[in-house]
Parts: sequence; C-alpha cells; structure tokens
Amino acid sequence: MTKPLSLDLMRRDIAAMIHIDPDEIGADDNLMDLGLDSMRAMNLVLLWQERGVQLDFSELATGPTLAGWWQFAKRRMDAIVEA
Repeated sequence: MTKPLSLDLMRRDIAAMIHIDPDEIGADDNLMDLGLDSMRAMNLVLLWQERGVQLDFSELATGPTLAGWWQFAKRRMDAIVEA
C-alpha cells in the first residue's frame, strides 16, 4: 500500500524527481526554475494518482509551486472525503 499524499511527501517526491534536498524547495519557489520539466511533472501526477489523488497536469502547470500544487491536491482530497 502506498502512503497517502501529504505536503511533506509531495515536497519529498518533487525533490527526488529533480535530485535535490527537500529542504531546498520553498513553498513559493517556481518548480520549473528548480529543474522540474514537463515529463517529470507528468510522472509526479501519475505517482500521486497511485496515492489516490487525481490531479490534472494542465491545472498544475498554471501554478508550478509547492504551495500551489498542494492547494490543488488538498482541494481534491477534501472533495473525496466530503463525497
């Protein structure tokens, strides 16, 4: 079983994908400026889908920051809980 998505896990997943320390990712840093490209971002979307969070790549592209992505993910997770 995979771990449920959390802000910390999201940060660690992104950091692993771009080969940096998670502490180097600030909440409002542009993830593309840190080295995340579209292929890696798609891989993250797939990974998070495995954890039960359906995110839309085009939605994430509009705000490529950890804070922005977490906001999208949190909204989706809250919607699942409310359903």
